Amino acid sequence: MGEFILSTGLGFGKPQVKADQDLIIVGGGPAGLTAALYAARASAAPLVLIGELVGGQAATTDEIENYPGFPDGIGGAALAQQMQSHAEKFGAQFQFQTVTSVNLKTYPFEINTRAQQYTAKAVIISTGSSPRKLGVPGEVKFAAHGVSYCATCDGYFFKDKRVVVVGGGNSALDEGLFLTRLVSDVQIVHRRDQLRADPVLQERAFANPKISFIWDTVVEEILGDTEANAVRVRNVKTGDVSVIDTDGVFIYVGHVPNTKLFEGQLRLSEDGYILTDRKQHTNIPGVYAAGDVQDPIFRQIVTAAGTGSAAAIRAIRFLDEQTFKESKK
Repeated sequence: MGEFILSTGLGFGKPQVKADQDLIIVGGGPAGLTAALYAARASAAPLVLIGELVGGQAATTDEIENYPGFPDGIGGAALAQQMQSHAEKFGAQFQFQTVTSVNLKTYPFEINTRAQQYTAKAVIISTGSSPRKLGVPGEVKFAAHGVSYCATCDGYFFKDKRVVVVGGGNSALDEGLFLTRLVSDVQIVHRRDQLRADPVLQERAFANPKISFIWDTVVEEILGDTEANAVRVRNVKTGDVSVIDTDGVFIYVGHVPNTKLFEGQLRLSEDGYILTDRKQHTNIPGVYAAGDVQDPIFRQIVTAAGTGSAAAIRAIRFLDEQTFKESKK
């Protein structure tokens, strides 16, 4: 494919982006942003195809208290912005474009968005994961009409109202605590009799007078007319069924890796995560994966950043090897 120039569309004075790239990073979460920094400092001028949101899932977190260097905590969006600025300082390029398809069976690799087709000599995949759905009646019907997966995004719409939070991990408690700034009452529905969240979050949640817990219980249906107004729940130990009136339902029951684009091209686990070795290599030379898209275990910002740096280091070495091979022809 011949080389041509694509305007960023982000305003005058911005650098233009070539369609042919040495390194493309797909995804702009902590893994992708860290990979961009490391690759940029190696003078690779990586192109990051962010999608719609810088920072990925991390950007929707109200306050991050366990990222090194921020003892007083930092907002997820603020951290993402700082990481992006850091990478841009060294020459990383960012585009708010969503990848619609890839061809990793040809070389250079083809990366397509709605607006453009790119080629890349190396690719780092950091597409992260998306909230897992409950899969109960009413969930799809009332999505954005009382059902949400992001308290930071939608909490304001429930100011002074009652809400139900479903889940018992860090996300459920973190978002539940954020909601107490806005709503009058938070009921956390959890299928077990104890939480999975970190002890510090549990301590804060138990001490918050606006939060109460409904144990050993699952949501079986979300009820309402034009907006969600109740949930039907079942106690998993007694089998008792009851209805909880609520103005909103916030769901945090895990995540699903965003790997649909790569099915049939990259080796995936049974759960859909990209399989990598300890150096972030996938089964295709020149293609690397980092962050939650290949990590079903830790799912932390700091571990995502670590794998992002590793993927960038390996990608740069791959590019150097390709340059050397081409020079010998």
